[in-house]
Amino acid sequence: MPISKDLLDILACPKCKGAIQLNEAQDGLICNACRLVYEIRDGIPIMLIDEAKPLQD
Repeated sequence: MPISKDLLDILACPKCKGAIQLNEAQDGLICNACRLVYEIRDGIPIMLIDEAKPLQD
């Protein structure tokens, strides 16, 4: 289930409050400032800092 553009427009990184973007695989949200990826499970973004994974280059 894809994330709607309206939802993406209002979501922000919970750590720095900065902009996030959908990754290429569309299974996570990336914060480039914090270098974190927030997983999307069953169409729901998991926006918990403790659950975020470091961004792989």
